Amino acid sequence: MASGIVQLARAFGFRTGVANALSFKDEHTVIYPCGSNLVLYNLERKSQKFIPGLEKSNGMTSMATSPNRRYVALAEKTDEGPCIAIYDLASLKRKKLLRGTGLITEEFISISFSPDSLYLVAQGGGPDWILIYWQWEKTKRLATVRTSQGNQIHQISVSLSDSTQLCVIGKDTFRTYKYNEEVIKPIGHCKVDLHNFLCHAWINDERIAVGTEKGTWILINNGEPLEEHDINRHLPKDAEQTDDKESSLSSDFPGLTLEGATAIATTSNYVYVACGPGLVHCYKYNANADKNEENKLGRRRKSAVENAGEETVYYHRVKEIRIPTDPNMSTDTGLSSNQLITQLCVNPSEETLIASTASRQLYAYSLFTSELGAGVGVSRWEEVGNGKAKRTDQSAKRRQLSVDATAAEAEEQGVAVAYFHLMTQSFHEGKIVGLDICSRKPLIATCSTDHTVRIWNFETNKLELYKEFAEEAYSIALHPLGHFILVGFSDKLRLMNLLIDDIRTFKELPIRGCKECAFSNGGHLFAAVQGNNIQLYSSTSFTLINTLKAHNGKIRCLLWSTDDNKLISCGMDGAVYEWDPYTGKSVNENVMKSCSYSCVTATEDAKITYAVGSDRKLKEITDSAITLEVESEDMLLTAIALSRSGRILVCGGQEGHVRSYRFPFSNHNVWEDYVGHCDSILKMRITLNDEYLVTVSNDGSIMVWLLQERDSRNVKIERDVLWAEEVLITRSDLEEKNMGMLELRTRVDELKMENEYQLRLKDMNYSERIKELTEKFTKEMEALRVKNQTLQLEKDREEARHSEEKQEIMELHSRELRELEITSSQQMSLEVEKNTELQEKAQKMQESYESQIAEMTTAKEKMLEELTTFFETKLNEKTQLMESLKKENREQVTEHEVTKRLIEEDADKEILDLKTQYERRLREERELIARLRGESGIMKKKFASLQKEIDEHMEELKKSHGETQKLNNVIRGQERDIQGLKKEIQERDETIQDKEKRIYDLKKKNQELEKYKFVLSYKIAELKKQIEPRENDIRNYKEQIQEMESELERFNQQNGALDLSIEELKEKLKSTVGELKAERQLRRNIQATVRRFRIDLYNVVGKIQEPKALKESIVELYKKHIQNDMVSEVTLNEEMQREFARQRDHLERTLAGVRKKLAKDTVIHKSEFVRIMHENMNLIEEINKLRVELRNSRHRVRDLETTMGINRKQGNRAREILTQITGHRPNPVIVAELAQANRTLHEQSHFMHILQERLRLGAQYCADNVSNATGGSLPPLAPLHVVGSGRKEGKERPATEPQSEKETPFVVGEATPRANSVT
Repeated sequence: MASGIVQLARAFGFRTGVANALSFKDEHTVIYPCGSNLVLYNLERKSQKFIPGLEKSNGMTSMATSPNRRYVALAEKTDEGPCIAIYDLASLKRKKLLRGTGLITEEFISISFSPDSLYLVAQGGGPDWILIYWQWEKTKRLATVRTSQGNQIHQISVSLSDSTQLCVIGKDTFRTYKYNEEVIKPIGHCKVDLHNFLCHAWINDERIAVGTEKGTWILINNGEPLEEHDINRHLPKDAEQTDDKESSLSSDFPGLTLEGATAIATTSNYVYVACGPGLVHCYKYNANADKNEENKLGRRRKSAVENAGEETVYYHRVKEIRIPTDPNMSTDTGLSSNQLITQLCVNPSEETLIASTASRQLYAYSLFTSELGAGVGVSRWEEVGNGKAKRTDQSAKRRQLSVDATAAEAEEQGVAVAYFHLMTQSFHEGKIVGLDICSRKPLIATCSTDHTVRIWNFETNKLELYKEFAEEAYSIALHPLGHFILVGFSDKLRLMNLLIDDIRTFKELPIRGCKECAFSNGGHLFAAVQGNNIQLYSSTSFTLINTLKAHNGKIRCLLWSTDDNKLISCGMDGAVYEWDPYTGKSVNENVMKSCSYSCVTATEDAKITYAVGSDRKLKEITDSAITLEVESEDMLLTAIALSRSGRILVCGGQEGHVRSYRFPFSNHNVWEDYVGHCDSILKMRITLNDEYLVTVSNDGSIMVWLLQERDSRNVKIERDVLWAEEVLITRSDLEEKNMGMLELRTRVDELKMENEYQLRLKDMNYSERIKELTEKFTKEMEALRVKNQTLQLEKDREEARHSEEKQEIMELHSRELRELEITSSQQMSLEVEKNTELQEKAQKMQESYESQIAEMTTAKEKMLEELTTFFETKLNEKTQLMESLKKENREQVTEHEVTKRLIEEDADKEILDLKTQYERRLREERELIARLRGESGIMKKKFASLQKEIDEHMEELKKSHGETQKLNNVIRGQERDIQGLKKEIQERDETIQDKEKRIYDLKKKNQELEKYKFVLSYKIAELKKQIEPRENDIRNYKEQIQEMESELERFNQQNGALDLSIEELKEKLKSTVGELKAERQLRRNIQATVRRFRIDLYNVVGKIQEPKALKESIVELYKKHIQNDMVSEVTLNEEMQREFARQRDHLERTLAGVRKKLAKDTVIHKSEFVRIMHENMNLIEEINKLRVELRNSRHRVRDLETTMGINRKQGNRAREILTQITGHRPNPVIVAELAQANRTLHEQSHFMHILQERLRLGAQYCADNVSNATGGSLPPLAPLHVVGSGRKEGKERPATEPQSEKETPFVVGEATPRANSVT
C-alpha cells in the first residue's frame, strides 16, 4: 500500500471530442467529462463529485444517461477493443462493462439508453459501422445491424416511449429501425433529401428535428419532411470572419462547421438549434398548425421562407441566445462570441439550458426567467469568474457596439436577443504549459497556449483573474506574497502586478523564449532560463546577479531549496545540477546522457533529490550519485512532487494518471495509481501546508487533489498565519472608484427624493381611484342582485318542465325494453341450435385429424431411422478420412521441424561471423579516432598564438558559411546516392520474392511427383528376382555421382569466394554511411557554434554605450570563439572533404568491378549448381531405397526357404514339390503377377536407358538451363525437401495402378519440366 491517499477534490476544465458530453442527473446536477473522469457538478451548491474512467483507457468517445436518471454509460477505447462502462449515479461505482468483441472498429461513436432504461444501443465506427442492441443488465447482445456502407455516422437515438424504435443519422443517411425478435430492420421509406445530417432530437414519438451541415433544420414526421428552416439567412453579416484560432478549434471536429446546425435540444414547446458563431436559435411550437387536418395532410416540405407569414407553420423563430463577448480579451476579434457550440442539453424540468463549445467552455441559460421576460438585452458589466464586475476596455467597447448592432437587427425582425452566462468559470482552451502556487495566498497561477494567464483560488474554487495576451506564454512563476507574477513570452520576460481586477506589466527583462522561471521561497530572487543557461535576478533591483552555465540541452525544471541556499535544475541533456545561487557555482551534479529528465524535487533540507525522466525510472540522487532507482514499469513518469513533511511522494505519468508511492522506499516498491487527466501531466505542485496537490496537463485541465496519509490522518500542516487577504490596486483606479462611489451616492439621494415625491402623488391618485371604484362596485352589486332574482324564477320554471319531459321518456324506455327482451329470446334459441351442429362437426373433424397424425408419426419414425443409419455411415467415413489426414499432417510437421533446425544452425553461424568482423572493425575505428584526436590537439597548440582583428574574424566566419554550404551540397549528393542504393535494394527484394513464389510452386509440383515415385518404389519391391542384374548399373551410377560431387565442391568454393566479396562490399557501404553520419554531426556542431556566437555577440552589442566593457567583452569573445576553434575547424573540414572524395571514388570503382564480376558468375553458375544438387540428392535417395528393398527381399527369400524346408542346393527338389502341389495346372494369380512383373521390368529398363542418355548429354542440359535463367541477381537457393514417409504413402496406393506417361515431374530450381528426373 502507498503511504499517501490522493483524492480528487476539484477539476477545472472540459473534455471535447466526446459525443453527448452533457446531461443532467437531476434538476441541478450536470454531468460532463473532464480528463479521464466524469464530473457531477451541482449548479446550486457549486460542488463536484467524480466518477473515474477505466485505468487502461485510450480515450472517451461517447456518453449517455438513462431516462430514469440512475445510470450513466461511458464508451471508451481500450487495447482489447471498444467497451462501454455503466456506472450507478447513486453509489458512483461501476455496475457493468460491455465489450464490443468481434468488431473491426476501435470505438463506439454514439450510445443511447432505451426509455425504460433496460436496453442500450451502441453505434460502432468504421469501416463496418455495426449497431448493437444490448440488454445491458444481463450483458446480453440481442441483435446487430450494419447501418452504413461507408458514409460517416454521426448520432443514434431511441424513441421517447418505444424501446424498439431507433434513429440513425450521418452523411447522406437518415434511417429509422425497428427491433423485433432478435432482428433489427429498417422501417418505412424516408422521403427526406440527402444531406450531411449532423444532429437530431426526438420531439415526440412521431416527430424528429434534424440539423444539417448547410445550416438548416428539418421537421420530420414518420419519415416525411413537414418543413425546413434555413438558419443561415438569420446569421450576422460578419459571422464568416473568423481567424486562425477559431479555424484550428473547428478542425478538431471535422464534421462540424460554423455554418452548420451543430446541436439540437427540444422541450415540450420549443426547439433550440445551435448554428452560427456562438448562436442558439429558439423556435416556438404553433399549436394551431395541428388543428387544421387538411393543412396537415396537404403540407409537403415547405421552406421557412415560404410559410413565414402563414399561420400554419409548425415552428417559428422567437429568440436568439448568444455567447457574450469576453472583456478580458486583448484583441478586437471577439473570439469568445464566435465559439463553435457542440452540445446542448436541457434539464428535466425544462428550466435550464446548458451549452458546450469547441473551446472547452460551458455556458448556461435560464429558460424560466426568459419566459418571465428577464435576461433580454446587453449588459455593459459582465460576470467574470468570481462575480466581480470588470470594466471593459476600448476594444471590448468596440466589440460591444458590433454586438449591439446585430442585436438591434434581430429585434427589428421581431426576435428577442438573450445571452448565456458561464456555468462555472472560464477554462483554458489549449495546453497548459506553466503552473505555480503561492505561499501566502490560496492562489494557483497557470499559463496556456491559448495566450491566457489565469489566477485560480483553490479554497473558494473560483477564477480570481485572467487576461489574454497577443503572444503565447511559455512559463509562469507566482511570487510568495501573491502580488506579482513572472511570465515568459517569446520576446521578453515580463514581471506583472496582480491588481484587484487586472494584470498589468511593470517590468520587462530581455530574455527571449523563457521556458522555465521560478521565484525563491523568500521572494527576493528569481531564476529564469535563457537557452541552456540560468540567470538569477534580484526581485527588488532587477539586476542580474549570476549566470549559471553547465547544461548542454533544454532545461525542464527549476527548484529552490526551502532556505533558498540551493537551486536545483534538470534538463534534457540528462544532467541534474545543484547550484549555489550566490556564488554561481555548481555544488553537486549528476549526468546520465541516456536519460532525458523532465522534473525534479527534493527533501526539506535539499540533501536528497528525486528526478524522473525518459528511462521510466525514478532516481534518488545523494551527493552527485544515484543511490536508488525505482522502475515505473508500464508508465512513463513526467512530473514528481514531494510533500514538505517528507511522508508522501507522488508522480504524474504520460497517460495522465497520478501515482502515489510508499515512501520512504523499501526493498519492495509499492504504489497506487489514480485516474486523472487524459493526456500527459506537465507540472504538479503541492501546497505549502501539504493539504492539496495541483496537476496540469496537455488536455487543458487543472485538477486539485486532496492529500491524506494511509492511517487516515490528514497531511495538512496547521498554519500559524492565516491566508493573506490584501490585494493591489493602483491609485488612479482607487480614485476613479471613489469618484464613482460619490456620484452613485448623490444619484441615490436624488432618486430617494424623487421616489418619495412620486409615492405621495401615487397615494393621492390611488385614494381617489379607490373611492370611484367603491361607488361603482356598489351599483354593480345592486344590479346583480336584481338579475339573480329573475334568474331564480326562470330556474324554477325550467325544473318543472324538465320533470314532465323526464316522466315521458321513462315510459317510452320501458316499452322499448320489453320489445328487446322478446326479440333477444328468439335469437338465443336459434344460436343454441347452430352451436350443437357445430360441436358435432368439430368432433368428426377431430377424429379424422387424429388418424392422420398417427399415420404421419409412423412415417416420420421410419424416415428418421433411415436418416440416422445414412448419416452414421457417412460419419464413419468422415472419421476415417480425418484420421488419415491427421497422419499426413504429423508427417509434414516432422519434416518442417527438420528444415527449421537446419536453417537456424546456418543463421547462428552467420551471426557469429558477422560479430567477429564488426568487433575487428570497431577496434580499428577506435584506433583511428585516438590518432585523429592527437592530431587535433597538435593543431590547436600550433595555432593558439595567432591573433587577428575583428574584420578578419568576420571574413573567416563568411568562409565557414561557404564551407558549410559546400558540405551541405556533398551531404545532399550522398543522400541521393543512398536513395539510389535503397531503390536498388528494393528491386532486388522484389526479384527475390518472385523467385521464392516460383520455388514454392515448384515445391508443390515436386510433392505431387513424389507420389508417383512412391508407386514406382512399390513396384520395385515386387520385382525381387530382377534386382541382382541392376547392381552393375548402380555401381556405374556411383562413379558418376562421385564425379558430380567433386564438381559440386568446386562450385561451392566459387560461391564462397563470391560471398566474401559481397561481405566486403557491404562493410565498405557501412563505412560510407558512418562517415556520412559524422559529416552530419559536424554540420550540427558548426550550427551550434554559430548560434552561440550570435548569442554572445548580442550580449556584446548590449554594452555598446560602455567602451571599456565593450572592449573587454570583445576580447573575451575573441578568446572564446576564434582562438581555439575557427582555424582548426577549417583545416579539418578541408582534409575530411578531400579524404571523403578520394574514398568515395575508390569505392565506386571497386563496386562497379564487383558488380560486373558478380553478373558473369551469376549467369555461369546459377542454373548448373541447382540442377546438379537436386539430381545428386534424388539419386542418393533412390540408391538408399534400392539397398533397403534388396536387403528386405533377401530376408524374405530366406524366410520362405526355411518355412518350406529347402535351400538353394535343393533347387530341383523345390521344383518337384511345387509341381506336385499345383498338379501341372497353371495358377491364374501367379500368371497375372508374372505378367505384371514383366511389364514393370520393361518400364524400368526404359527408364534406366533415359537416365543414361541424360548423363551422357549433361552439357546440353546445362546450356538449356543457362538460357532459361533470369539475369541480374542470384536467386535464393531452395531448401532440400526431405521426405520421410515415402514408404508408407507408396503402400497405400494399389500396385496394379499403372503410371501415366503424361505425368512429367518438375525439378526444384528449374523453369522447364523434365521427364521422370526426380525418380
